[in-house]
Amino acid sequence: MKGSLKGIVLMIAMSTSLYIEAQEKHEFSAKEAVEYAKKNSVQVKNALLDIKIQEQVNKEVTAAALPTVTGSAGVNYFPNVGVQTFPNFIAMSTYGVLTQEGVKNGSGTPITMPNDFGYVQAQFGTKYNNSAGVSLQQLLFDGQVFIGLQARRSVMEMAEKTAEVTEENIRANLYKIYYQLAATKNQLNILDVNIAFVQKLFSDTKKLYENGFAEKLDINKVEVQLTNLQSQRLQVLNTISNGYLGLKFLMGMPTKDTLILTDSVTYDDMRSGVLEATQYNYADRKEYQQAQIGLKLGEYNIKRYQLSKIPTVALASNYNVVRQANDFGFGGRWNKSSLIGLNVTVPIFRGFAVDARIANAKLQQQKNQNNIEALKLSIDNDVHTAINNYNNALATLDVQKRNMDLAQTVYNQTQLKYQNGVGSQTEIAQAQTDLLNAQNNYIVAMYTAINAKIDFQKATGKLQ
Repeated sequence: MKGSLKGIVLMIAMSTSLYIEAQEKHEFSAKEAVEYAKKNSVQVKNALLDIKIQEQVNKEVTAAALPTVTGSAGVNYFPNVGVQTFPNFIAMSTYGVLTQEGVKNGSGTPITMPNDFGYVQAQFGTKYNNSAGVSLQQLLFDGQVFIGLQARRSVMEMAEKTAEVTEENIRANLYKIYYQLAATKNQLNILDVNIAFVQKLFSDTKKLYENGFAEKLDINKVEVQLTNLQSQRLQVLNTISNGYLGLKFLMGMPTKDTLILTDSVTYDDMRSGVLEATQYNYADRKEYQQAQIGLKLGEYNIKRYQLSKIPTVALASNYNVVRQANDFGFGGRWNKSSLIGLNVTVPIFRGFAVDARIANAKLQQQKNQNNIEALKLSIDNDVHTAINNYNNALATLDVQKRNMDLAQTVYNQTQLKYQNGVGSQTEIAQAQTDLLNAQNNYIVAMYTAINAKIDFQKATGKLQ
């Protein structure tokens, strides 16, 4: 029993050791977190795989313009060689010679051509036919293949741009979560300072109570404040923990790994590096770049159908050797044959299907152009909305910072009065409550400013 228990403990220890060893520790700045996400995010991985998939599709398109070489070999055995029935041309030829030469029969009468020579049945072929050959097909001109070759670069650009759009969306969301988590450090620091203040206040009030200068109610009030602060700190810690899990998920990082954020965010950070967005360029937005590539592909699509009306030209050639014999083997005579041909296919009438495809492609292109105009309006709306939100967020942040600083000053003065015996515990409790509200409002304003700044940068196409 003891040996069994010892083995279980050893196994648990080994598994725990392996688990600990499997964990990794990452200390990332915001830029480093983005680079990690580019390599490990499933969405980015799939977008990069789409680029590789498109590369293979392009190779298929290229293959249509390259020669196709096919080899073949085979052995056919005919247990019963087929019998064919045909007019008796041998007798016909013989009588023709006899009548032409005037040959007479035994009675001296000239031989005449009979009316019916009948039929002859004969086997043509051998029991074994061996064959081997090689054929070559080369497309010389096909309008659709030609356009496909031209469009390869644009199709690759579309796949690459799609991956960039995916990366940018992940980058924006990652920055928001990263900097919000970084801002929670300030929130924790503020809570820790407040908890320390209230703990000291609790200790001082308790001493005053013991000396008869305070009531039990005063101690209870301070204790309620302390409990509320500690509860709030636990809630913040839980929010931070969930935030880290969400950030790891977005980055494609295992949840068991340790993630440490090295960047911080301050009031000055929110105001620094502000972009001048009064002048912005649609082409800076990756979605606009993507739409322009789609417009180019639409033009290729129209040309593809238009050129399908033009004849196609292809070269065909083959070379074969054949052995025919009544015995199995590969020796003996092999007869050779070869062919070189030029095939021209001319479309004459296909029920107006091509015209319908061309008209449909042109209508789709009009939709693409309309979508680009709509995208411009959307970008305008995004930029101006982002400017408004960002300016409002900065103004709110300024107000909340001044309010927090003022609340801190009031609290410090109230605490000083209380320590000098000229202030009441009620006053300091109210000052503490006002300070907490101001601090929370400042943190909320900081979160809003973080989101607004990132949305602002993304809307103007300047998110790095």
